[in-house]
Amino acid sequence: MSEPSEDDDETTAGLFKEPDDYYPPEKEPTVVEHRMLSGPILKLRLVGHSPLWGHLLWNAGRTVANYLEANSTTLIRHKSVLELGAGAGLPSLVSVLNGASCVVVTDYPEEALVENLRVNIRQNCHEQHNIHAEGYLWGADISPLTRYLSDDKSSAGFDVLILADLLFNHSEHAKLLSTVQQTLQKSPDAQALVFFTPYRPWLFDKDMAFFDLARKGGFEVERIFEKIMDKVMFEEDPGDELLRRTVFGYSLHWSAESLK
Repeated sequence: MSEPSEDDDETTAGLFKEPDDYYPPEKEPTVVEHRMLSGPILKLRLVGHSPLWGHLLWNAGRTVANYLEANSTTLIRHKSVLELGAGAGLPSLVSVLNGASCVVVTDYPEEALVENLRVNIRQNCHEQHNIHAEGYLWGADISPLTRYLSDDKSSAGFDVLILADLLFNHSEHAKLLSTVQQTLQKSPDAQALVFFTPYRPWLFDKDMAFFDLARKGGFEVERIFEKIMDKVMFEEDPGDELLRRTVFGYSLHWSAESLK
């Protein structure tokens, strides 16, 4: 067999070289708006695409943001807030703009997702607002989150947790609950707000299994909210349309037994 020539190398390289337009271009970030109940409009940057769905502003995010604002005097003002799986971070932004003392907004520790949260903070908040974005894996060490709390609360945890449209990730329920257990302050007034839509109605029971896990993990579960949206988020999806339009809201409180 003869040695390959330079011409052969060039010919072979050409066979395996993709055309310039072989890969679709990266999707550009988009901007969506949210009008607060008090009037101001927040402009939220969404990543162009994310396998973790951070490129969408979900119905539960919008509705829990309105719920927090409408009840800000009792729920948010002077409280510490942690949001998990935040996407664009709308509920966290609304919280800090309504008087939360400290807000930590988190999503999967992917650079694009976390930097996008920081962009939204810079665009919608003033420097004096106590809000911070971090990448966080559910179930991991919580010290990078609690370090933002004041010294007297850093070991106690947050007053309010926000979980918006996270329950579809059934395999991660145990890790998600572990984070709730570790970060929610052991107080009768502390609560985790869990808002979600069953976008896959045939898996509704698996979504709801999170609350069974929460009860076993020391929490009382209370249904506090329900809203039927004007339309579904994904028109082509199958399943019960009414369920796919409905946002459910639940509150997790420590049980009396857990507080002993």
